[in-house]
Amino acid sequence: MTAIRSVILGCGSYLPQRVLTNAELAERIDTSDEWIVQRTGIRQRHIAADGEFTSHLAINAANAALAHAGVDAQSIDLIVLATSTPDNTFPATAVAVQHGLGINHGAAFDLQAVCSGFVFALATADNFLRTGSYKRALVIGAETFSRILDWNDRGTCVLFGDGAGAVILDAQEQPGKPSDRGILTTHLRSDGRHKSKLYVDGGPSSTQTVGYLRMEGREVFKHAVGMITDVIVDAFNATGLTAEDIQWFIPHQANKRIIDASAHKLHIAPPKVVLTVDRHGNTSAASIPLALDLAVRDGRVKKGDLLLLEAMGGGFTWGSALVRW
Repeated sequence: MTAIRSVILGCGSYLPQRVLTNAELAERIDTSDEWIVQRTGIRQRHIAADGEFTSHLAINAANAALAHAGVDAQSIDLIVLATSTPDNTFPATAVAVQHGLGINHGAAFDLQAVCSGFVFALATADNFLRTGSYKRALVIGAETFSRILDWNDRGTCVLFGDGAGAVILDAQEQPGKPSDRGILTTHLRSDGRHKSKLYVDGGPSSTQTVGYLRMEGREVFKHAVGMITDVIVDAFNATGLTAEDIQWFIPHQANKRIIDASAHKLHIAPPKVVLTVDRHGNTSAASIPLALDLAVRDGRVKKGDLLLLEAMGGGFTWGSALVRW
């Protein structure tokens, strides 16, 4: 039996010009490059300029993805934008992106699952395409986390950065086998009992303010590896594939120690792991598409390669996707 698969036609990314190094942070707060690198693997992060919004980052990433895919913006009939840092409370930042790309048809909406956002958005768009509701989707992860950081909190402000990444999905008929191109399976989870471990202490309904990011780092780390491997095992069970079949492991770039521990538990060799956390920091929903775009453009990811994507974020939310390039 044949199947409709969401095939990735191309990808793109955008990083703000401003680079903030650990050394610069050490001049502002009680920290050091050695302390940050040892605990997180992060050496620098990009920070959006004054007047540079999440929508601007997303539009730049989208244009890069459209160019890489070689398709016209008018062929897009669905835009799903994963972000926790929208331009406005409403409307959705996705409609600003839609307008910025000159598109006035189809549907565009935001999706909020924090650092798991891109995987959730990918799964959402995939389901719309496979049912025939839409034919071609633009899926974006874009964040300006620098706007919700308490720059006096050394436990959080050193971790995050700004950026955007995007992919173009196209509904295509495939043989219906694990060797198909496109998204093979997605698995999403959430558990609201863990809200207090990673959240923002503000919002329109509760405080009428934006608020700041708050995190219990040790608690997040404690849950991360188990939750991540849980949805990856589900992906393998759904497809009959194994860790040995994976060419590239492209995880959410939160912390190198979490990534290393997850890869080790799944028996994925270090050379197969795509790492950008050292250069980008944690860009939340943008981190996976940023890492994917880098690995595609430097030639590591090739047609037919099997990619394993995974993420965990505030909520907690977590999810995985198996994609054949």
